[in-house]
Amino acid sequence: MKNDNAKCTMRIFFSLACFLLFIVLSSCTYSFKGGSVPPHLKTVAIPIVEDQSGYGDPTLRDSFTKILVERFTNDNTLQLTDRNTADSMLEGVVTEVKDTPEVLQGGEQVTLRKITVTVRMTFQDLKLRKKVWEKNYSEWGNYPSGGGLTQRNEGVQTAVEKLTEDILNDTVAGW
Repeated sequence: MKNDNAKCTMRIFFSLACFLLFIVLSSCTYSFKGGSVPPHLKTVAIPIVEDQSGYGDPTLRDSFTKILVERFTNDNTLQLTDRNTADSMLEGVVTEVKDTPEVLQGGEQVTLRKITVTVRMTFQDLKLRKKVWEKNYSEWGNYPSGGGLTQRNEGVQTAVEKLTEDILNDTVAGW
């Protein structure tokens, strides 16, 4: 009987530990507010991201820029302003959008597609007149095959959200 009580106690403890770990991991969000941005950089200009991908979606550049601006606004490490008064500037070019089959089922039936967005970003310190970094980023989103334009756009949206998070993190903490 003692052995059964010990097993029961261990199961409860293990379940509780797993539950707490799940809560901690699922609620983890992080920000680099007040991180390592040099003190002379207080503002950033983000011009409209160019689209040189040939993807053919006329809304891609505007939606990418909007999501990127929202990320920086919500983070609040650098204040957004126009390029005439900014201490720094973040410029981007979408260089590729690639749509490929991801999951194949019997008889080569595609059930899930992967859309990958690649962008080249440049961050400049306008006060010191120097390029801080230039990087290529690539992220992806999935959507069901045959789901139509709306679901494909949701896949692009997922990729863009991942990209903008990476770009924000490198900009405010990549020093």
